[in-house]
Amino acid sequence: MLGPAMVNGLRLPAELRERIEGINAGTLPPAPARHAATVVVLRDHAEHGLQAFMLRRVASMAFAPGAYVFPGGSVDPRDGEAALGWSGPSPSDWGKAFNADETLARELVCAAVRETFEETLVLLAGPSGDSVVGDTRGDDWEVDRQALLDRSRSFGGFLDRRGLVLRSDLLRPWAHWITPAVEPKRYDTRFFVAAMPQGQRARDVSTEADRVAWVSPAEAARRGRDGEWIMLPPTLATLAELAEYETVAEVLAAPREIVMHEPTTEIVDGEPYLVLPESAARHYRLG
Repeated sequence: MLGPAMVNGLRLPAELRERIEGINAGTLPPAPARHAATVVVLRDHAEHGLQAFMLRRVASMAFAPGAYVFPGGSVDPRDGEAALGWSGPSPSDWGKAFNADETLARELVCAAVRETFEETLVLLAGPSGDSVVGDTRGDDWEVDRQALLDRSRSFGGFLDRRGLVLRSDLLRPWAHWITPAVEPKRYDTRFFVAAMPQGQRARDVSTEADRVAWVSPAEAARRGRDGEWIMLPPTLATLAELAEYETVAEVLAAPREIVMHEPTTEIVDGEPYLVLPESAARHYRLG
C-alpha cells in the first residue's frame, strides 16, 4: 500500500481518477499496446561531447503532444518480410536481447531503421554488410521516403529497389517500456541506440515534429526534470542513463540487460498518481 509521501509517484490530472479506478478494479479493459521501436541517434561533437538527436512532437498529436522524443514509431506488419537484405545480428539474436520471438524481433529492427529514415533521413543500411549509404538528402531519396510514409512501398521493397542491406550491427538494444494501462493509446516499445553514420545528416523532415535538436543527454535530462521540455518517463530515464557516458563508442560498448518497464497507477489520498519503476524513478525529482 502506497502512502502520500511515496518516493516515486508523479501526480496525474484529477480527471483520470475514474479511469484508473476502473482499470485497477478490472471493470475497464486497458487499450492494447502496439509494438513500436525508437532509436536514439548519437554523435560525438568536438565541443559539446556526446549528443542525441531529438524531435519535439507537434501540439496537435494525439499521443504526447509537445513532448521531446527520439525518432520512432509503430511496427508495420510488412516489416517482418523475411526476404529483405540483412547484415549483422540475426532476428533470433535480437529476439534474445528483447525477449521477443524471431518474427517480432525482425519487425522491431526493421521498424527502428525505417522510422528513423522516415523522420530524420538517417538510414542504417548500405550496399554491403560493411558499408553505409552516404548523403540521403536528394529528391530521389525523398520520393522513397514518401512511399514509405504512405505505405505504397514496404521497407523490404525499398531496400531491394536500392540494392541495400539493413545494417542491424549498427544498432544496440537499450531499453523496453510499455505505456501505462491508463493511457487510451498505448505502445510496447523497444529502445535502440545507434551512431550517426558518417556522411549522413539528420534533418527535420517529419510532419509530426515542429523542432529538432542535437543535445547532450545531460542537458536534455536537466530540461526534462526542470519542466522546460515536456518529456515522457522513458525518454527522461534513457537520457539520464546516457548522460553517464562520454562518447558514442562507450554507449555502444555498454553491456545491457533489457528489463521491461511498465509504470502503474494508484489512487493515494484521493489523488491519481503514476508510479514508476524504481530504476526509472531515481531520474526524477519527485515529492
